[in-house]
Amino acid sequence: MKTIVNAGGAGFSGSHLCDEMLGEGHRVICIDSFLTGSRANVVPLESNPMFRLVEHDMCDALELGERVDEVYNLACAASPPHYQADPVQTLMTNVKGTYNLLLLAEQHGARFLQASTSEVYGDPCEHPQSEDYRGNVNCTGPRACYDEGKRAAEALCFDFLRLGRADVRVARIFNTYGPRMQPDDGRVISNFLMQALSGSPLTIYGKGEQTRSFCYVSDLVAGLAALMRVEANPRVPINLGNPAEYTVLELAEMIAARLTRPVELVFQPLPEDDPRRRRPDIARARALLGWEPRVALADGLSSTIDWVLMIADQRKASQIQRSRV
Repeated sequence: MKTIVNAGGAGFSGSHLCDEMLGEGHRVICIDSFLTGSRANVVPLESNPMFRLVEHDMCDALELGERVDEVYNLACAASPPHYQADPVQTLMTNVKGTYNLLLLAEQHGARFLQASTSEVYGDPCEHPQSEDYRGNVNCTGPRACYDEGKRAAEALCFDFLRLGRADVRVARIFNTYGPRMQPDDGRVISNFLMQALSGSPLTIYGKGEQTRSFCYVSDLVAGLAALMRVEANPRVPINLGNPAEYTVLELAEMIAARLTRPVELVFQPLPEDDPRRRRPDIARARALLGWEPRVALADGLSSTIDWVLMIADQRKASQIQRSRV
């Protein structure tokens, strides 16, 4: 049994990581400020004696009072509407929050995994994106608080590693989806699902020719665990994502085909700094971790749609019950 710190553990991916680590029999300390994380994601875990929830902003120093074996840092808003709502907080969470967690790992001699992002590649001029590509990031644009924050966090991580202060691993995460996605997170799959359920047209930016690669959340969690547990530290970033590439228009058509009602598409101008193409080269993950995604987009979308419909039905039932009181 290990004691595992999961910063950002009440978020979308973080809560699935909590489930996985508890399922393996480990003790999990979930840390979240609840700026974007959801208590609903971890309420089912609070009765588990192996689970501890700590409400804390990682921009502040942390002392847990118990030993720690592994630290996962997922503590940052990961969708544009959320991280742009308070860009200074976003940047400081990435830099100061990562620093505080690195100090925690150093203090306990714990392994540390940094959840970085494909956003470090910006609007890439190289396709697909390998970890050796240094990116094309607008360092003063509206996404810079997140993109540059993650790049700075990576620099901190590798400095701690080179100095021998902590055993650090860095994952660059590409688009992830699945149950527990926040409906207002601004990501393309959640946007399309919420628009479709409300009877609104699906909004396509530009001509819908920009591409994305979508990784189901269970595959991501397996990749994070594999990177943390591999005995020889890779000492380089590792892309974690699904290399299957789809246009946004193809995605919209796939979602529309899985719904019973007719769905209209509307086209709007592209947002600033919106990447044109995004697909990971995962050769390094295959070679060093023996990892690759297993869930096809069609199957993952079906599971995600089922979950969204279930939540919508629960909310409708709750509203009806309240109206009767």
